[in-house]
Amino acid sequence: MDAIISLCKRRGFAFQSSEIYGGLGGFFDYGPLGCALKKNIKDFWWREMVQLRENVVGLDSSVIGGSKMWEASGHVAGFSDPMVDCRESGMRYRADQLFFSPVAISGKTICHLSILDSPQMEEDALAMARSLLKKRGESAAPDKLRLRPIAEATAEELRQIPSPATGTIGALTAPRAFNLMFRTSIGAVSDASATAYLRPETAQGIFVNFQNVLASSRLKLPFGIGQIGKAFRNEITPRNFLFRMREFEQMELEYFIDPDADWCRIHGEWVESRLAWYRSIGIGDKFLGKEVHAQEKLAHYARACTDITFRYPFGVCELEGIAARGDFDLRCHSAASGKALDYFDGDKHFMPHVIEPSAGVDRVFLAVLCAAYGEDEIGGERRTLLRLDPKIAPVKVAVLPLLKNRNDLLQLSREIFLKLRRRWNAVWDSSGAIGRRYRRMDEIGTPLAVTVDFESLENGSVTMRFRDSAEQVRLSIGELESAIGNLVDWK
Repeated sequence: MDAIISLCKRRGFAFQSSEIYGGLGGFFDYGPLGCALKKNIKDFWWREMVQLRENVVGLDSSVIGGSKMWEASGHVAGFSDPMVDCRESGMRYRADQLFFSPVAISGKTICHLSILDSPQMEEDALAMARSLLKKRGESAAPDKLRLRPIAEATAEELRQIPSPATGTIGALTAPRAFNLMFRTSIGAVSDASATAYLRPETAQGIFVNFQNVLASSRLKLPFGIGQIGKAFRNEITPRNFLFRMREFEQMELEYFIDPDADWCRIHGEWVESRLAWYRSIGIGDKFLGKEVHAQEKLAHYARACTDITFRYPFGVCELEGIAARGDFDLRCHSAASGKALDYFDGDKHFMPHVIEPSAGVDRVFLAVLCAAYGEDEIGGERRTLLRLDPKIAPVKVAVLPLLKNRNDLLQLSREIFLKLRRRWNAVWDSSGAIGRRYRRMDEIGTPLAVTVDFESLENGSVTMRFRDSAEQVRLSIGELESAIGNLVDWK
């Protein structure tokens, strides 16, 4: 993970926001290559989910919503995480991600652990607890060592648990609910009527616009409304680089179906469809998995939910959730607004149910980098490379004159570059030895490099080099566009 973070900063994929002022926790800025890669991911999602589907349309709703909307959706009352504070350090933690285990071995021993919110977290936490006990010269039988989140601790147990920040026993406050929404106000007067919130998800903008879209698009069930946009959550403990942030971007689709339809089958089809999409952008099955939520762990509005997971360097974590939300959202907004948000079919009015595939752009971005990152040896030299799928690579082709002190090579290579740039994101690089320039392109994931040399001046041919294999082929300048298109264009 450290190598990927270092590459992101060094090559201009992502930077800590406000870095020159010490950084702003949970916020990141995307550099030249990062915003290009991010745009390609979003464009490919939009193409697959909206453009190529006759029964799906797009929407771009506001990032700010009035308090009535968020009260109706349940976010004002219920969009919160349990939080504990360390009285000594002022550090704040999610209580459901701090685990403890009271173990009576040579006196009372309390283990406290800050862990990842991943499907394997209990197993990992138990292993860490055993390691901690071993360092203290103690042991525990498997049935004696149980982990519970601090959110479930009694007042007596809480007084025995040391703070993760200072180690002081009893320094943690009792857990309390912490609402994750960013609150703001609209207009010059700051009273209750002006209260608004930055959206914590893009979905509600789709639900409140249901009738507007339906009336203007004349859609028939089943149909979908897709949206890509920013969302904001005041996370207690943002972490793991781009994985959990306070400002992030979502790609969401609300797929409306007849309440009498076989929602279980449709939900399963969407799960498989989304897995296939991740494979299509270069994420292999060795990184991907599925986690089906148990009934008792479902959100109150959900009938079912399956997460697509990714094996990040820091653990297996959610990449995308596909939820069957029933008619909860439309029904709540209809009741709160007094407006009909139903669907008319023949002789009956009813509330459609919805299947929601929801992915975080930033998590997909990070997953793509993790899956593509590699190190190998070419010609006796070590190199770092990103084996990005050519469809989403930020730079498609590099044009490289063999020497920078020959005007004829520079002129021909510039002509080729300017022609290719009309169609793809291309770069022109004349600085340094040709091998060094190849390595620079490999490291940013550029799938192809075109070298203009003396033979190019003689017969109009160039060398095309392939990133992953470092193999080279010779072809005419006239064949170049067709050859590049066959390798990097969306099919």
